Amino acid sequence: MALDSTGRTHWEGDLFNGSGNTILDSGAAPPMEVTWKARSEEHGALTSPEELIAAAHSACFSMAFSNTLAKNDTPPTSLDVEAIATFVPGEGITKMALKVTANVDGIADEVFQDLAETAKNGCPVSQALAGNVDITLEAVLA
Repeated sequence: MALDSTGRTHWEGDLFNGSGNTILDSGAAPPMEVTWKARSEEHGALTSPEELIAAAHSACFSMAFSNTLAKNDTPPTSLDVEAIATFVPGEGITKMALKVTANVDGIADEVFQDLAETAKNGCPVSQALAGNVDITLEAVLA
């Protein structure tokens, strides 16, 4: 069964002076203000499309990696995942850096690294970005 997820933005004004409010139809987060300055200079208390993509990527990778580890009979106690999307005005999103620190009992580092790479490649957000954005991964056993 397919599940649609919807985000909406109402924007007013031009790119450089305007602003918008992005809403998640799920209601899981309050409306988030977006501006060009928050995207290209500094976030302040605002978000950007890249920050939202990074959040989606960290959540997706966490799910993919926890499943991959469980299928290996080494389920994680915990995963802390950070995703950093780099945006360059005029070029777009140029890279995504994933970093995971994991508590996993009974796993060799070599196996852990292989499974982390498998999860990165199998994550639907990674797959959506693949071929367009350089995705790096740093995986650390805690």
